[in-house]
Amino acid sequence: MKLLLAEDEISMSEAVVDILTYHNYQVDAVYNGKDALDYARMEQYDGIILDIMMPKMNGFEVLKILRKEGCKTPVLFLTAKSEIEDRIQGLDLGADDYLPKPFHMGELLARVKAMLRRRDTYVPDILSYEDITLNPNNYQLSCGERSVMLPKLEYLLMETLLLNQGMYLSTEDLLIKVWGYDTKAELGIVWVYISYLRKKLLLLGSKTEICAKRGVGYTLETKK
Repeated sequence: MKLLLAEDEISMSEAVVDILTYHNYQVDAVYNGKDALDYARMEQYDGIILDIMMPKMNGFEVLKILRKEGCKTPVLFLTAKSEIEDRIQGLDLGADDYLPKPFHMGELLARVKAMLRRRDTYVPDILSYEDITLNPNNYQLSCGERSVMLPKLEYLLMETLLLNQGMYLSTEDLLIKVWGYDTKAELGIVWVYISYLRKKLLLLGSKTEICAKRGVGYTLETKK
């Protein structure tokens, strides 16, 4: 799982990054609201941890813009502003949870895990790209009138590609996102499942294809 941490207190940021990294999360750390907004726009994160009182742009402003732009990534506010009015404002803007400082690292980990478990709530009912759609309710991949039901791992791989349209995902990224950090599977398994999905797309007669760029990764493109 990849997280974005926006916290302007350097020592606090380093401590949080250390504990999250120790528990196998990938973490990008930024120290002001503007960078938080820029990173959240450029990268597909599994979760975002936002401080409120930050230079250049506060956490409320960052979240308000992200939600307005359609970002559905779950957000946890981590802040010294613990008044009930602040909590209400944060939740009304679309935050998923609110952890006041000071806090115990164990509670932070528990809140992060709970937030990430809920993240599937924000996946759109139907994912689409060009001429294909993916239905999370029945795992059906469709193109026009043709449909095929995907096994779980193929579904998760296709879902990941659809949620990261326009981005190249490395083999390592796909292995972690689909099979998880604790997997004992080797990188070659990703290539095998990419091959399965390519065959399904051909079967459906889709113009969408999974393209590979050597040394970069995979992305969805339309056949020219």
